Amino acid sequence: MKHLNKLFVAVALLAGLSSQAQDSNNPWAISFGVNAVDTRFSAASKLEDQFSEFFNAKDHWNILPSVSYLNVSKYVGSNFSFGVTGSINKIKKFVNPRIGDADYTVVNPGDLSYYAVDGVINYSFMNLIGSKVIDPSAHIGGGYTWFGDASAGTVNGGLGLTFWFAENVGLSYRATYKHSFDDTRTPDVDVASHVQHFAGLTFKFGGKDTDGDGIYDKDDACPEVAGLKQFNGCPDNDGDGIENSKDACPDEAGSVEMNGCPDKDGDGIADKDDACPEVAGPKALNGCPDTDGDGIADKNDKCPDVKGPKENGGCPWPDRDGDGVLDKDDKCPDVKGTVANNGCPEVSDEVVKRLNDYAKTILFDTGKFSFQKQTFPVLEAITAILKEYPTAKFSIEGHTDNVGKADFNQKLSDGRANAVKHYLIDNGIDPFRLTSKGFGMDNPIDTNKTAKGRANNRRVEVKLVK
Repeated sequence: MKHLNKLFVAVALLAGLSSQAQDSNNPWAISFGVNAVDTRFSAASKLEDQFSEFFNAKDHWNILPSVSYLNVSKYVGSNFSFGVTGSINKIKKFVNPRIGDADYTVVNPGDLSYYAVDGVINYSFMNLIGSKVIDPSAHIGGGYTWFGDASAGTVNGGLGLTFWFAENVGLSYRATYKHSFDDTRTPDVDVASHVQHFAGLTFKFGGKDTDGDGIYDKDDACPEVAGLKQFNGCPDNDGDGIENSKDACPDEAGSVEMNGCPDKDGDGIADKDDACPEVAGPKALNGCPDTDGDGIADKNDKCPDVKGPKENGGCPWPDRDGDGVLDKDDKCPDVKGTVANNGCPEVSDEVVKRLNDYAKTILFDTGKFSFQKQTFPVLEAITAILKEYPTAKFSIEGHTDNVGKADFNQKLSDGRANAVKHYLIDNGIDPFRLTSKGFGMDNPIDTNKTAKGRANNRRVEVKLVK
């Protein structure tokens, strides 16, 4: 008996650790406690005798002062559950049948051992009465009872009441009438019908709530993420009353009209879709304002207060250089030119002559590509002229006299023409506008028989490329 009590306690503790409310979510329940066997029902012949002293535990009940029953049950649906109960007891009070007009007597049959195993079909009325605490029930079933040296099959029925003082823990009582089908006698004792009372604790368990939000997985639309009951267990991170799965902005509180997104500027465009969320603007411009009404959002409008075409950044077309060609068509908007040349100035023969007058004075170190110091002002002047004609293209040509070998002179002329070109590029002339080429001593402009003539032949020329 001592070891059996320990077993009951261990099972009860295990149930208490894993239990939750029993229903379709939590189908299992385990109950344990004490039971009392009342044999008076086998002795009474009148109905009033059956109930007059129903709770007279002192005179009629046999109680084993320890954990003496265990019930395990499973919810099967529609308020029904099925379970098995095992119980033990010691019979010290046995009520003998009434003889004639004499009253029944209570005797001690000698500490008879009582064992019973019963199947129980239970129906709960808790849902019908709309209570979450008071749980009345009715049950039927059958079992087998070992009563001393005798055994008997029984058919059972009765009523019960459980008070759920916590979601998964209840204090339960059940009274079961057991009608015996055996009249075997154990000395002078009629093993017959009797009532067995059960009182104890019930723990209910078996439900699964993965995310711990108090909503069981079978009813939880989001079983892996803790959520709210009104959203079937799904979360509402921003607390705006719209569950995350239907919220276009689940981490920012918003309105139903904006699908859960905020609209700080109140222009009817959710901030997430609003290019200017702090300032109201039309939907056509992604929520940005257009002060001058030219169809260009202020943030992209270079002239937000004056209408202008999109091609000019929202500004009216200017003619900065005043040459009669609007800037949008003017390839040289900052340099006055001609309409015929798309707003760019045309390079005249006079300009070409000025360039070559300067070019003739470019001096190099003897036999090298490097410039002499006094040549830099000349190169600066050439650069300034080329900048006045930003679309014109030029060819830089190098020439030598006939002193020295032809291949050396060819390389020297190439190098000097290239040196001039790179100086111009390094000082702001578009490389696309320039080419360079050396002609060696092939194109003299003077005689190579005199020092003066050879000096004239050592030259750089600038030619307009048309």
